[in-house]
Amino acid sequence: MRLLTFHSPKGLTLGVKTESGIIDVALAKTNNGGEPDIPVTMDELIRGDDAAKSKLDHFVMKVIQEEKTDVPWLRKESSLTFGPSVTAPGKIICVGLNYRRHAEESGMTIPEFPVLFSKFNNSLSGNEQTISLPEDGSQFDYEAELAIVIGKKAQNVTREAALSHVFGYSNANDFSCRDLQMRSGQWLLGKSYDTWCPVGPYLVTADEIEDPNNLSIRCFVNGEMRQNSTTADMIFSCDVLISYISKYITLDPGDLILTGTPEGVALGMESKPWVKPGDEIVVEVENLGTLTNGVGERKSAAIY
Repeated sequence: MRLLTFHSPKGLTLGVKTESGIIDVALAKTNNGGEPDIPVTMDELIRGDDAAKSKLDHFVMKVIQEEKTDVPWLRKESSLTFGPSVTAPGKIICVGLNYRRHAEESGMTIPEFPVLFSKFNNSLSGNEQTISLPEDGSQFDYEAELAIVIGKKAQNVTREAALSHVFGYSNANDFSCRDLQMRSGQWLLGKSYDTWCPVGPYLVTADEIEDPNNLSIRCFVNGEMRQNSTTADMIFSCDVLISYISKYITLDPGDLILTGTPEGVALGMESKPWVKPGDEIVVEVENLGTLTNGVGERKSAAIY
């Protein structure tokens, strides 16, 4: 399934993409007898494990079979205001320097172990949402990434079992401010500003992605292609990352892993083409759709 969230009077609502449009799950449930146990939010679905997904699968099939173009629960995608494809991760774990050519362009040694850092939930944003900028930064950068969404609790899992714990995959942009990132030995400040973790537009369930370790990944800024690579260039593959992280940190349903970015970021380019207000950033990972975000004006600095 291709899932998404969108803003409605009731908050972030679960949608399912079909050939005819987007099924508003909550509204479809209400108009089809209020079937019990059908998840109506992304968080309910992910945390409901296989049973919730199976119930939603059957419900969507039923709705599609009865579908008419004038039903109130079928929406045009162009009319929606997207939310983040993952709404309530307990943890957002990011991986630095996880592409060979990106490590090389950054002048860094290929890491022996995954380089882990974090973002917080305040940084989540959705497709077509504007990325905010603080006043006291200047080196703003894009990072196209494949995001893993955990679907089953993972604690010290083997590499062989790791992918069975995945609910699905999404596009992500690990938006960064390099001067704030390098202000100290910790990267957090330059990574977790509000809106700096766009994910979406869709959460594609794992059964639709044959091999997450062999997907094309690209990023465009104002239509110019800046990144063009494949997840096959990752130093630590998706299964290795899940297994390694779960050895030290229990992964729970809904947790998000951003798997790193390929070469082509502004930091690694001689001209340093930093992102500026008014720019448009597009992230594309194969079979996951297109994540588009505009860049807003700088916010006024607080007075301390």
